[in-house]
Amino acid sequence: MILRPALETELSELSALCMRSKAHWGYDDGFMAACRKALTLGPSDLRESLLQVAEDSGAPVGVAQLIVREGRAALEKLFVEPAHIGRGVGRALFEWAARVARDGGAASMIIESDPAAAAFYRRMGARDAGTAPSTAIPGRALPRLILTL
Repeated sequence: MILRPALETELSELSALCMRSKAHWGYDDGFMAACRKALTLGPSDLRESLLQVAEDSGAPVGVAQLIVREGRAALEKLFVEPAHIGRGVGRALFEWAARVARDGGAASMIIESDPAAAAFYRRMGARDAGTAPSTAIPGRALPRLILTL
């Protein structure tokens, strides 16, 4: 597995990976439709954030999106192809994000997590820091975690 920057030509493929990864947690079609916009990566994401791809045998198996600005970092997305969950892809992408955030001058990294993924972030050293409103599902609260860098 290698990590590399995302390419504009693969944003559609990476968006589909995000959808498959989210659907892995058993969400119904209505929920997934409501999440589509939030899980779609576009050219502006390449300009306004850092997108890293985990690639195995020439195919993307994970993607992470990180924003670092003015000493603050936010892990916007971290999705792994369902067949590769538990194989170190998420850990590699998370460690990349933490390193880049730290190198970018951030003292901490904020994560607004899917409830099913919160345990992963806790295992990676993040601690609970309340909740955040979902941008995709009105009235839904997401676990908010923070990693001290």
